[in-house]
Amino acid sequence: MIEFLSVENAAALLTLTVLEIVLGIDNVVFIAILSGKLPAHQQDRARNVGLMLAMGVRVLLLLSITWVMGLTAPLMELFGHEISGRDLVLLLGGGFLIYKATHEIHDKLEGSHETLHQPKSAQFGSVVTQIVLLDIVFSLDSVITAVGMVKQDPEHPWHAITIMITAIVLAIGVMLLFSGRIARFIERHPTTKVLALSFLLMIGLVLVAEGFHQHIEKGYVYSAMAFSVFVECINLRVKRKNRKAPEAAGG
Repeated sequence: MIEFLSVENAAALLTLTVLEIVLGIDNVVFIAILSGKLPAHQQDRARNVGLMLAMGVRVLLLLSITWVMGLTAPLMELFGHEISGRDLVLLLGGGFLIYKATHEIHDKLEGSHETLHQPKSAQFGSVVTQIVLLDIVFSLDSVITAVGMVKQDPEHPWHAITIMITAIVLAIGVMLLFSGRIARFIERHPTTKVLALSFLLMIGLVLVAEGFHQHIEKGYVYSAMAFSVFVECINLRVKRKNRKAPEAAGG
């Protein structure tokens, strides 16, 4: 127990928790957008169920880590590239994400039809199923990254698993705390919803590229996302200021 409570393990836990939160942001955004299609009284429940399922999937994948790492073995060849089980999951998940984000953006652009034909609320089971499918994709990459980061101790093999599971639980706890606020913010500001969908579209393209062994540095992706969020914050501030100006003039 004393060996486990070391500075090295604490640093690994903190680093991995932060990494899990960063890697989970796209998952939270996806869950927020999907849950927004449900009736208001089901949205919080869908977000919580989605995130708890994400935690369950990641823990199960960690407990079957030998099988997960075996997914890197080649299964077939596609367009001159050897495709493993992991690559196949990334290709299917990336393709689904591209389709879903494109479909949602199309719905936002075709707003004129929504007034004529009010869309029915999505079914709770359908939304949760879509969340689970993407949870598997995001979790697989997250778990493989976590395993690569945490130092394995042959004398205490359970230390690494404990650190990774604790980091996942802490990260999901943080996401549960803020997922509602993120979802409500996205719903209040239509332009941020389009921006979030654009992020999901980009992440889908990155997953497909990764599936074909075309590595794209995650730092570039997250830097582009951070810059876009910064610009959007400026836009929202300008809009708020422009709305207040006529009110101040009228008063």
